[in-house]
Formats: sequence, structure tokens, C-alpha cells
Amino acid sequence: MPLGQRPGDKSESRYCGVETEFHDDMPHLLTESLSGGFDFIVAPLIDPSYRPSSMSNGGSGSLVLPVAASDLILSPSQWSSHVVGKISSWIDLDSDDEKVRLDSEITLKQEIAWASHLSLQACILPPPRRASCGNYAKCVNQILQSTNNMQLWLRVPLEKSEPMDDGSANANSDFSGGRMFDSWEWWNSFRLLCEHHSQLCVVLDILSSLPSNNSIGRWFGEPVRAAVIYTNSFLTNARGYPCLSKRHQKLITEFFNHSVQIVISGSLLHNISDESIKALPANDDDSHLEVIPTRHALRPYLDYIAYLYQRMDPLPEQERFELGYRDFLQSPLQPLMDNLEAQTYETFEKDIVKYSQYQRAVCKALIDRVPDENASTKIMVLMVVGAGRGPLVRASLQEAGHITRTAFDCVYHVVRFVILPSLEFSEYTIRFVIPAVGIFLFKVQICLFYSDLSLQNFYCTLFPLLIAKENGGKGFFQGENVLCIKVIILQAAEETGRKLKVYAVEKNPNAVITLHSLVKLEGWEDIVTIISSDMRCWNAPEKADILVSELLGSFGDNELSPECLDGAQTFLKADGISIPSSYTSFIQPVTATKLYNDVKSHKDLAHFETAYVVKLHRVARLAPSQPVFTFTHPEYSKKSNERYKKLCFEIPSDSGSAVVHGFAGYFDATLYKDVHLGIEPSTATPNMFSWFPIFFPLRTPLFVPTGSPLEVHFWRCSSASKVWYEWCVTSPTTSPVHNSNGRSYWVGL
Repeated sequence: MPLGQRPGDKSESRYCGVETEFHDDMPHLLTESLSGGFDFIVAPLIDPSYRPSSMSNGGSGSLVLPVAASDLILSPSQWSSHVVGKISSWIDLDSDDEKVRLDSEITLKQEIAWASHLSLQACILPPPRRASCGNYAKCVNQILQSTNNMQLWLRVPLEKSEPMDDGSANANSDFSGGRMFDSWEWWNSFRLLCEHHSQLCVVLDILSSLPSNNSIGRWFGEPVRAAVIYTNSFLTNARGYPCLSKRHQKLITEFFNHSVQIVISGSLLHNISDESIKALPANDDDSHLEVIPTRHALRPYLDYIAYLYQRMDPLPEQERFELGYRDFLQSPLQPLMDNLEAQTYETFEKDIVKYSQYQRAVCKALIDRVPDENASTKIMVLMVVGAGRGPLVRASLQEAGHITRTAFDCVYHVVRFVILPSLEFSEYTIRFVIPAVGIFLFKVQICLFYSDLSLQNFYCTLFPLLIAKENGGKGFFQGENVLCIKVIILQAAEETGRKLKVYAVEKNPNAVITLHSLVKLEGWEDIVTIISSDMRCWNAPEKADILVSELLGSFGDNELSPECLDGAQTFLKADGISIPSSYTSFIQPVTATKLYNDVKSHKDLAHFETAYVVKLHRVARLAPSQPVFTFTHPEYSKKSNERYKKLCFEIPSDSGSAVVHGFAGYFDATLYKDVHLGIEPSTATPNMFSWFPIFFPLRTPLFVPTGSPLEVHFWRCSSASKVWYEWCVTSPTTSPVHNSNGRSYWVGL
């Protein structure tokens, strides 16, 4: 039974499991756990007392494994959906005792073979017992090479601490020898020996104490599939119920957001009677326990985990839209070589936030360019280069005075300070009138955005008449007041108007067809001139006051905005305004195991030397981003668009060592003055989806020891026919220069 319903969330984190001991009655064990509210069990498949060397075949020539249950007692779907195998914890494949080592190798292979026969989706491997785990990793890697679908989850404690005391459980391990213990290094060493195999994943044991947030953050770039939380990690609240510390709660929430399943392990340490559970008030924050006919012993802990899940906010609409793009590698657009399809245009045109920022920038530029006293006489020449299907043309004309934000502001103030105070305060007003006012304001705002005067007339008339009708024809909404609202809207739309002459320049002949239809539909024939041409080749009949472009890529300049605007600025007046006026690219080192494995799956050099657009999700951002290349427009100095930058990143010391799979790239743009647009994490424009980050992979994952600086070099190169990036690392170790001479990835001019 899922932990709860969270709108938009269809991830595996909705399901919670329970760890069990060996039981020879698997159907009973599974039924008890499922009826108790758990979704799956983590169970040993073979009697833990089994040792191959001590078994006798009795002369029959073969041994019968002491398995927990025959494959026939559960259906294949039950084995696959509700059981995760747990490999015997006693195995030690790197033991100095040859008998133990051989027994461990045989048992591991037998148990994995049995789990594969049962069609289990995953098996949990016990943690390495020492830093040197070469033989263990070698055997697991052999198994991975022959396993088709089953994943192997290496169990690792979430721990980074000082050397352990001699009395600790792992006192005999190699990690107790006087240096920091970092369980992430267990994992990193093991997966390197297994060649970053995509079916090798992690299960984290959550202990009662947690390492630093930076140390924990590294794990979100790793393939963590489950987190085991022990009952002795739970605290007891004032009413005697299990709860977790604030840091544990935050960690569990992060696991939910990263599709990590929770597994509860241990015995009941909080004695809660059914009577006390029934006595809980329904609206109390502690009332996260449910009463069911058959209660599992660990149900109180499950209910608390469900409570944490259910109190999470629903996924925002934007995140629901982006779910399918998470960690999915996409090749960047080739805007000069290829013509975009209608579906691509439509997706980008839905980004209201982006065009709202452009509107603000155009508005400020027009006001600065034309004083109010000249608004009715002076005509501004505005050129939209790379006009696409016309969203920037529409945004520019809206700010020119055809429809303005002032109109909505006027309506809002009239409704708030004149209409609402005039209404009789009653239950009817609260239940019907005030919600209707909210809907009305929203619809007016939509009308203003889309420049639809007919819809404005409709809603501005319909809303007051509806309220007047429901109010018995009495109150503020008389005919003269309805007319007043309409006049205010139309007057406000003209108050700050500026006269424009617009050139829409677009090279895509298919988009030009749509532009002509839009101009005819909106009645802009006398205002807008459509030019079907590459902006770099067009000979403009006059100079522009304002040049507006939408050429930015995920890395700012990666869709050749500098080259395009260098050509287009020839028809900009000497004191003209470019929107955007500047933009800067940023990079930061990331751990991104999934992205690395996806690139590696192509088995060639070219894919490791290609930059990808990707919605980053399962990544660990290891250090704050740093600026790389900056471009300013207009640029009359004829400065080359080639660039070089050396950067040095410092990974926080409390993070511990880390592995870098590549670099995430972002941009931040100044459209005009204080109006900015961007996806750089610290300054990102909220609720904008037109750009995902860009990812520059490394051919070989780079291990960065604690305290070591990371020195990175980036180049932007060009020739007569293409632009490309090159990148490399020179510290703490040296990597090859990636994409030398643009041999694998470039953007065509």
C-alpha cells in the first residue's frame, strides 16, 4: 500500500519496505508484511547458517540449497514485485582465511543465481568489510557481466566520522587505523573496480547520527535505490510515539524527492497500544498512525514515514511537465543549420515567465527612449531578429501600448477599493462573490496578456452583470458603473502607449508563414513588416532604435547568439538598445552517475566530447558555479568571439572526497538594466522552463581528494564554418583535452 497520494508523484519512493530475518514460511511472512501496510520485504533467500564446506551431498552427487522457499509457493509477479533478496551478511570474499573466502565466493554466486531464477528485481549485497575489497568487487563484476535485468544494491552505511573506537563493530576493519572513515569511499572504490556498471546501485543504512549536509549531498548524484532506517534511530516524542530528528526528517524528504525507497529495519522499541492510537485527535500533527485490522509490529514506524510523505507539498505543475526530461540527455539545437518544428516553437512559446521578462525589458527601453510628451508623435523602430512564430513581436507590441499592465492594475484597484467595500458582507458574499472576483481578475489578466480586447469587453461586462443578477439586481453593479470599469481599462491601455514600427526578421520559411497569419489576424499590417531572411545577410532599409532577440542557449552563447548579433547590430543605431544587453555562462562540477553511464553506453569517444541539454535531477553539485564567458551587445570593438577561461573550484572540506563526472553549465542574461533572465541556480528566474542546463562530460571520472583544488580549463573556439567548445582538467590529475578542434561536437554557422 503506497505511503499516500501526492499529486504528480508516480515515483518508487511512494513504496516502503521492511527488512526481515530468515523465515522458512515465505508466504506467511509476505502476507503479514503486506497486510501490515508494507509494499515489499527485504529477506534472506538462504539459511544464514549454510556453509558450502560443511555440507555433505550424501553421495547423491549434488547439494540442495537450504532456501527459504520454493519458487512455486509465490507467483512470479509476487517474487518480482514484493521481494528484494538479501545476500548472507557473513560472507567475506577478501578474508585471509581461504576457507571463509571460498565459502563466501560459492555462496554469493549460488544466492545470486537463485535470486535470478526467482526473477527478483534486485538483491542487496552486504557492505565490504575492509578498504581493500578487490576480490569481492571482482566476483560481483563477473556476476554483473552475466546478469540481464536484476540489479545488485551494495549496502553502505551513511557515515563520515573520526576513526572508530576499538570496541566498535568494525574495529577490526582497515578503516580503524587512524584516519577519517568515509563510507562514500567504500562505494567509490567498489564501483570503480566494477567499471561503473549501470546495474550496480546503492542502499544506504541511515544511522542515528548523520554526517554534514555537504557530505550527504554527494550521495544524490549516486544511484541510491533505497535507504534503510533502523528503529533505534527513531526518537520518542512527548506522547510516546516514534519520530525523527529534524535533520533525519529533511533527509527522508530529500530521498522521497529523488525516488529513493525507505526500508524499515529492527524491532519494536515504542510500545503503543491500539487504545492509545484510537485516542489520537484527527487533526493533531502526531496523528500519523492508522488503525488497521492486522497490525504489523513495525507499523508505528511505517505510519510515521507515511506521515512525512503525506505532508509534502504536491509537485508543482512545472515539475510535473519536466518529469519525463529528468536526467534525459538531449542534443543541443542547431538553430542556424536546422529549422525548428512547430511543436518545438509551441513548447517554448508557452513559457509565460520568459516573455513577461522580455515585456518588462521592452517597456523600460521604450520609456527611456521616448519621453511621455513625445509618446504620441515619435515612432520607434524595433527589430525582432529571430522572430520565430511571433511571441516577441506580440510582447513588444503589448508594451508599446496596445495593451499594458497598467490596465490590469487599474481594474484591480477599482475592484479592491471601490467594488468590494460596497458589497454587503454576508455568507453569500464570502461563498460566491469574492471567489468570483478572483476568477474575474485572473481572466482579465489573461485577456490583457493575449491582447484580446473582445474578451476584455466580454468579461468586464459579464462579471458585474452576473453579480448584479445574483444580488437581486441591487448594489454597486448598476449600468453606469459597468461602463466605468470598461472605460478605465481602455483608457489605461492608451495612457502609456508608444508608437512602434516593427520589423520581424526570421530565416525559417515555415515560421514566416505563421508570422504572416498572425499579423493578419491581429490587424498589425500597418505596424509589422515581416522579413524572410538570415539576420546576418539582411540589408535593413533603416536603423533600429531597439534590437530584440531570443537567441540564448542553455550555456548562453552556445546557440551562436554572439555571431548572429554581430551581424544584426549593423542595422542598430549608434545609441540603440540591444535586448539582451549581455549574458554570462557558468559551470560547476557535478557527480552524475546516471548521466555518465548513459554517455558511456554509446561506447565511443564522440559522445564523451559532446555537450548535452539535460534536466538535472540525480546530481550532486559539488561547488558553487563560477562565470566562464561574457558577451555584451552591441559590441562595436570587433572583439573576437573566441574565449578562454581557467577556473579553480574548492569543494567544501566537510564534503569529503568526491568524484566529478562532468560539469553543469548555465547562463544568466541581462535583458535591459535591472531586468534579468537566467538558469544559474543562485539567481535563476522562477517558473521558467525554456532552458535546461547543459552537461559537459568527462571521459574518465575524476577523483578529487578532500581539500584538493579542482582546476578546469574551457575554450570557445571558432572557424569559418563552426563554433565549438573544448575542456579539460589539470588538477588534481590531468585529463585529455576534450573535443579537440571540434572533432566530435560543434555548432554550425
